[in-house]
Amino acid sequence: MTSTTRLTVAQALVRFLSAQYTERDGTRHRLIGATWGIFGHGNVAGIGQALVEYGDVMPYHQGRNEQAMVHAAVGYARQSGRLSTHAVTTSIGPGATNLVTGAALATINHLPVLLLPGDVFAAHPSDPVLQQLEVPYAGDVSVNDCLRPVSRYFDRITRPEALIPSALQAMRVLTDPVETGAVTLALPQDVQAEAYDWPEEFFAERTWVVRRPGADPTELAEAVRAIRGARRPLLVAGGGVHHSRAEEALAEFAAVTRIPVASTQAGKGSLRFDHPQDVGGVGHTGTATADELARTADLVIGVGTRYTDFTTASGTLFAHPDVRFLNLNIAPYDGHKLAGMPLIADARSGLTELTAALDMHAYRVGASYVAEYTEDKERWEQRVDACYEADEPDVRPTQPQVLGVLDTLVDESDVIINAAGSLPGDLHKLWRARSRDQYHLEYGYSCMGYEIPAAIGVKLAAPERRVWALVGDGTYLMMPTEIVTAVQEGVAIKVLLVQNHGYASIGGLSEETGAERFGTAYRHRAADGTFTGAPLPVDLAANAASLGMRVLRAKTVSDLREALAEARDADTPTCVYVETQTADTVSGPPPAQAWWDVPVAETATRPSAVKARELYERHVSTRRRHLRRSNRS
Repeated sequence: MTSTTRLTVAQALVRFLSAQYTERDGTRHRLIGATWGIFGHGNVAGIGQALVEYGDVMPYHQGRNEQAMVHAAVGYARQSGRLSTHAVTTSIGPGATNLVTGAALATINHLPVLLLPGDVFAAHPSDPVLQQLEVPYAGDVSVNDCLRPVSRYFDRITRPEALIPSALQAMRVLTDPVETGAVTLALPQDVQAEAYDWPEEFFAERTWVVRRPGADPTELAEAVRAIRGARRPLLVAGGGVHHSRAEEALAEFAAVTRIPVASTQAGKGSLRFDHPQDVGGVGHTGTATADELARTADLVIGVGTRYTDFTTASGTLFAHPDVRFLNLNIAPYDGHKLAGMPLIADARSGLTELTAALDMHAYRVGASYVAEYTEDKERWEQRVDACYEADEPDVRPTQPQVLGVLDTLVDESDVIINAAGSLPGDLHKLWRARSRDQYHLEYGYSCMGYEIPAAIGVKLAAPERRVWALVGDGTYLMMPTEIVTAVQEGVAIKVLLVQNHGYASIGGLSEETGAERFGTAYRHRAADGTFTGAPLPVDLAANAASLGMRVLRAKTVSDLREALAEARDADTPTCVYVETQTADTVSGPPPAQAWWDVPVAETATRPSAVKARELYERHVSTRRRHLRRSNRS
């Protein structure tokens, strides 16, 4: 006879989650390391009570914003190599809908997070309850259905016994390297508190093996032939390299073949910046070295990349008339992009197999090609030095000089987190990544407000690391609330808060596209109704201090150096606040090295828009669709 235990649905779920593990390469990890929660009537008596009941096996973190809790869980998951993550519980109504942005970010970036929003009564004892959305044409729809398109798996648990198969499916998706992303189990508030006789087997420890599939022999042979036949191959490293922990395999592949390696935002750091084959970021925010190699490459080897529009410069970057694509990816969907030759495998397994096969054939790219990209890389590093250099230490720094000062202070143990604004472009071009996980850019969704909560998640996953959230004023104003969480739990993150009085990135884009920086500056209204008056008297440093954070103000380059050094050594949450000056032609970042398609008004009377449209049409004319497949030899 099967032994059972009588528990509520919420209690059973918490116990179940505490017994789930992952395993890869013989190492075991707890899958759900903790649960974040903000409580309301939709989850306080269910999941909330269960977390009290089983606090000895399920750690709890108190958040301030539901979206931010997801960002923290995502940061934890990325730092953990997708082998461990957090759960997030909310009430019904706005608590649940606040999850949508975070869920989209997780799913787009293929990062696991478990969402447990409360839901309206399954039994419908009274309609509507507080915060319920009434849908006249469907009685089974709630606001939680907003999470369906941004979740890799979604279920609503309307009866206790339905939890068993659904919970197992949720774990399957969270641990699947192809399918992983946000997983949502919507929990009606009455069902959460309902008791059921659960089979004890449901609570037994389970280990979910995260697989490393190797390449199909036929695809591998074709890939080797394609590489051996290429004269100017370029490897593009994407986020899949990090997810697979394939950095050492990539370094070996590059050393054996001498093929240059460019990186996407998600893939930067796959090679150390000083590796001979590393040529920096690729695409719209990439380096001149990588982008020129991309324009002339006859074979592009994409490893773990989704080929976003920033990477491909909206279809204009890979310009060689006979360019072909070889896509090593664990996901078939991405492996077939750009009509490429698919090599469907785990990144580390695939790279290891490719290296062995190419080494057996003694394959190397030509010496002249190596000399070409090596010299170009040296020239680019000189440009980086010029951007970082501050000849006048007693003046306000430019944004690149801020990065330059930080660059002199960090080592491979520091983690740099960013997501939106003008900083991603500067970082992708300029930052010298020293370790596989130092460069943490969320650019799949480029979500303002990600940085501070993600830093908390990263620090929880790696408490021994120094974790920096690089935040512009626009991003800070979106979501500073988790500073309170960092202070409450003593999570010693470092926030580098850069004040430039507006949306600097979009302001520049607005100017380029003929919109004249409209609505992008944080300034008072002028007499003509535009936002061109004096800067707003907003003191973000005082705001951070009011939330409990220690704040160091830096007015000059010299001040900044001292403040960053002090913050780096701090064992409490610390913010360094600096106001930047407009970058000039000497110290400013290099301009975009490749195009990005942002459509410009086709008809306009203002000269700025007319000129921008003319330039846009010239760029559009160079766009191409890559449709020629690489046929078998």
